Amino acid sequence: MSGRWVRRDSSSRFARRDDVLIASFADGAAATRHRAAAVACARPSAHDDSTMTPSYLDPQLVFAWQTAHCIARGAPSPVPDRGGVRVDTGSQKETKRWVFPQLCDGLREVAREIAAPRHYLKLCGSDEELRSALPTRWTLQPANYFMTAATGTQALPAPDGYTVELYRAGPVARACVVAADGELAASGYAAETADVFVYDRIETAPSHRRKGLGAAVMSALGAARKSRANPQLLVASEDGRALYARLGWTVLAPFAAAVIADD
Repeated sequence: MSGRWVRRDSSSRFARRDDVLIASFADGAAATRHRAAAVACARPSAHDDSTMTPSYLDPQLVFAWQTAHCIARGAPSPVPDRGGVRVDTGSQKETKRWVFPQLCDGLREVAREIAAPRHYLKLCGSDEELRSALPTRWTLQPANYFMTAATGTQALPAPDGYTVELYRAGPVARACVVAADGELAASGYAAETADVFVYDRIETAPSHRRKGLGAAVMSALGAARKSRANPQLLVASEDGRALYARLGWTVLAPFAAAVIADD
């Protein structure tokens, strides 16, 4: 991702440095469009017939989300792999990640093949579905949820005593909520492609929670959307799901994850 994050110059509404457009929350700067490719996912095999009710999401939607998610994090672009997508992250925390829109033989093959630590398998489905496909060396992670918002994010003012700022670097937006003493109280990221608008890493400092700052971050990021027609997507934790539900978001599917941890 080119450019760098820069604080907005208080003497003007806009500043442009190193091709980075910086704007206040009210400015709602437009995002750079990025075309996400489609990927076909393998249909469930006979192995999927069980007492479980399998989840299903459009594979193209999952691929578009993962593409934007990688843009938001400056990670390598995903590539199709055995009915899902793979991201060769190469970080200290994560070597590779696979995301599957549904349970299929490709996921089972990856699960059997991988034995090294710091590899992640993710499924748009329940913990039960994912566990059924994994050798015992894989450890399930806390539950998450794949969510969408059908309507635009409601515009919210900054809570009393806080300032909301929005920064842009190409297709990525970063929203910051700053306390009166200059402390970063909350922040989050978003990335827009030609297909989706994805929210990521919405975080509030512990001492500033339960003040509506998460909603303020979401509102600021939502103001950066260029296309109002494209789906808004995110993956939420159990705690985050309640916040997003209050903001009008709905769950498309559970989002299970497993990892081979370090010894």
